[in-house]
Amino acid sequence: MSLQSKGLPAVPEQTAAVARAAFPKGSLPIRVRDRLAEVFADEPFVDAFGVRGAPGMSPAVLSLVTVLQFAESLTDRQAAAMAVRAIDWKYAIGAELTDTGFDHTVLTRFRTRLVDHGLERAVFDRMVAHCRDAGLIAAGGKQRTDATHVISAVRDLNRLELAGESVRAALEALAVAAPAWLAGQIDVAEFAHRYGPRVNGWTMPESQTKRDRLALVFAQDGYALCQAAWSPAAPAWIRDIEAVAVLRQVLVQTYYRRTDTRGREVIIKRDADSEGVPPGRCRLASPYDTDARWAAKGDDLFWCGYKIHLTESCDTPPEAEAEAEAERHGRRMPNLITDVATTDATVPDVKATTGIQQRLAEHGIAPGEHYLDSGYPSADLVTAAAAEGITMVTPLLADHSRQAKATDGFDKSAFRIDWTTRQVRCPQGHRSTGWHPVKQHGRDAIVIEFAKADCRACPARTRCTAAARGNRMLTLRPKEIHERVAAARKEQDTEAWRAKYALRAGIEGTVNQALDITGIRRARYRGLAKVSLQHAFSATAINIIRLDA
Repeated sequence: MSLQSKGLPAVPEQTAAVARAAFPKGSLPIRVRDRLAEVFADEPFVDAFGVRGAPGMSPAVLSLVTVLQFAESLTDRQAAAMAVRAIDWKYAIGAELTDTGFDHTVLTRFRTRLVDHGLERAVFDRMVAHCRDAGLIAAGGKQRTDATHVISAVRDLNRLELAGESVRAALEALAVAAPAWLAGQIDVAEFAHRYGPRVNGWTMPESQTKRDRLALVFAQDGYALCQAAWSPAAPAWIRDIEAVAVLRQVLVQTYYRRTDTRGREVIIKRDADSEGVPPGRCRLASPYDTDARWAAKGDDLFWCGYKIHLTESCDTPPEAEAEAEAERHGRRMPNLITDVATTDATVPDVKATTGIQQRLAEHGIAPGEHYLDSGYPSADLVTAAAAEGITMVTPLLADHSRQAKATDGFDKSAFRIDWTTRQVRCPQGHRSTGWHPVKQHGRDAIVIEFAKADCRACPARTRCTAAARGNRMLTLRPKEIHERVAAARKEQDTEAWRAKYALRAGIEGTVNQALDITGIRRARYRGLAKVSLQHAFSATAINIIRLDA
């Protein structure tokens, strides 16, 4: 398929006349076409199309249809139908009144093409650039970020169901790709009886003994399939089938094989306390979505899927000033989504902070103040952001040492540090005897040691340390980081800081709007790349709705 770069076609006269008559006050699709047509172009998608073959549908048209689809929370079939029967949609994409539209599968193939060529954010990035050029977003302003969970588009499976369903998925893939080879490796009738219907916990035996036996049967069937696939006589391409590779990984993560004293092979289902299980960040949760992961937040939230981070501008002036501004210019500056990032569910928020700020800087809209909750910052990140001109307005986690938690203990703030002489004075007046620069978890740190003779004889020893070695040890960060963290912790205890930080709460409304309109909390597709595409188009849809308002 080739691309003939044309962009959005001109609106036919008859279509324009009917649309204006049907919508005298306009509609969202009409205003998007009139005001944001330059956002939807073919040029960003050139690399995703060839130069030979039949010309494909304009990616500018398909991207506009996809944005409108998310703005109205439509399925592919419904979006394709709207392009045929809705006059304002015909106006938006420049279609004749007699145009019969396109098949809904075109949208699926378009999304696949975008994912295959890394163009998931192409439309969103062009929208952000347009808003920046229009003066709606600028560098040095205020922005806020928050995350919410996203439930994957696959069933929740326990470990037993996962083992059986992985065997079933591999059998279905092999039955399509290599039916003759598969028939020569298994008892077709027996496997069809066992794996014909999907593996479901509701229909499994209630007895734990029978469930353990069923787990062993799943393992034996899975190992038999893998041994056949990796035998020298098997075609090499059998092993490249994704479902077969996933089955092999699930078997490794779920079972443990060993040889007993008689030389017989024993298969054991892994237990966290004995054989060990993989950490959540690499443990598969479904054979149909290998990027989905189980995660928990607090005691109440437990989900399988992903996490989305939304960042928006929040330079909204006080209410009175906003009303005066609206009277003068006839409009109010909207809060617009400036960045969207999707990760698997196990990635902590702090790992997303640097990427968010880097992307904002690349688009020329790095904030002067970045409002985040306590999951995003670290001492190093706050210091690094300040060096780039970004002030992170965020509560730093408090000192969780035993001394800090005790009402009468001596925490780090009770010690006086002389960075010039490299000495620390304790609350009782004793000076440190050791200053040791070290690396801890790949970060620079300083270990401070006090003399055992001073500590053991100190009357306040129980308030300072309970170490068996008898003397107090302190771990400090380098001077700049230590002082910045100390100042930030002191500032965030003030009423002025709390009042300022209240601005961050507004991002919750954006999360709710995205949830209500585009359904971002449920993945439409499988795989991290496709879910990222869903969220990028969802964010674009929210932006056009806010601009239209």
